[in-house]
Amino acid sequence: MTTRSAEHATLVIERHLKAPVAHVFRAWSLPESKRQWFACHGDWVPLEYGLDFRPGGLERNYVADTDGLLHGYDARYIDIVPDARIIYAYEMKLGEARISVSLATVAFEAEPGGTKMVFTEQVVFLDGYADNGARLQGTEIGLDNLELFLERETSPIH
Repeated sequence: MTTRSAEHATLVIERHLKAPVAHVFRAWSLPESKRQWFACHGDWVPLEYGLDFRPGGLERNYVADTDGLLHGYDARYIDIVPDARIIYAYEMKLGEARISVSLATVAFEAEPGGTKMVFTEQVVFLDGYADNGARLQGTEIGLDNLELFLERETSPIH
């Protein structure tokens, strides 16, 4: 018998990126850009990716880890204000089991030398799933990848 539970957490990550707001926002909104930086584990096998970036649009990212276990991400975009904010809800699955449901807000603000980006996630871990900080770590890695992607994009030589 499965024990039903819901454990809430809020993650807030602030980044100062050396790219204009429009470039940072574009990295989130274009499928060919986001796919390049969104993964948090470079050795996992991509299975399926799609991004329909509009209110009501869906995003899917399915990968298999080194043991072949499916990690599924399914998102729905709720609110998009170009160059200002993105709000979306998503669920994560391990195999067939839903492990979490989240509401995420990404806010963008111009600042001298680039963009202040604040990522806020309100997550509910389900049915005894023990995250142990993995979501924060994975999100940090993904945002590190975003920063590297933007540096390549804005570099005069790439």
